Amino acid sequence: MNSDKIKIAVLVSGGGTNLQALIDAQRDGGLRSGEIALVVSSNPGAYAINRAANAGIEAVTVCRKEMGDQFEAQLIRTLEKHQIEMIILAGFMSILSADFISHFTDRIINIHPSLIPSFCGKGMYGLHVHEAALAYGVKVSGATAHYVNEVTDGGKIILQKAVRVRQDDTPESLQKRIMKQAEWDILPRAAEQVAKKLRKEKRGGSRPATE
Repeated sequence: MNSDKIKIAVLVSGGGTNLQALIDAQRDGGLRSGEIALVVSSNPGAYAINRAANAGIEAVTVCRKEMGDQFEAQLIRTLEKHQIEMIILAGFMSILSADFISHFTDRIINIHPSLIPSFCGKGMYGLHVHEAALAYGVKVSGATAHYVNEVTDGGKIILQKAVRVRQDDTPESLQKRIMKQAEWDILPRAAEQVAKKLRKEKRGGSRPATE
């Protein structure tokens, strides 16, 4: 681990396709200001854990069902133990509280499968997003990388990329195309952009590593 780079934790719950995009970007030099130091899964059976292992990245499981009210406290302890400076939510299916977010202000980013502010907020995740987009009849959808704040999908936008909706699209086909054409492109670029900013602040000593 290069100590000069921002230590990143990627939080996952499922297959980890966006995690793989980040791992590939790190390998290929697209993500160079930060380094994935830890993968945290809320699901012990998530395939993302295998992706982490294949890349030689430590992975741990912190399960809300098992931890109950102590879930976020355990998550914070785990992140602090690994000296994490930046968090990426990549298909993480647990809503984080304002109290948790305040520990990492302007250090958490998320990828959402629509062009925010459309089709976002409570209940808008996974295929639900694409079902809503098709039901509304939009001609263009896409993905958004954004900062995380106390409002679900309400943080400042970092990057967006549009994807054209086809007449014969199903929620599944639209989801797959948005992942390939938008999510896997803009999430690594947003990660680098934020990590570069944090690295510059770290070098300048303008703020502590954690809030």
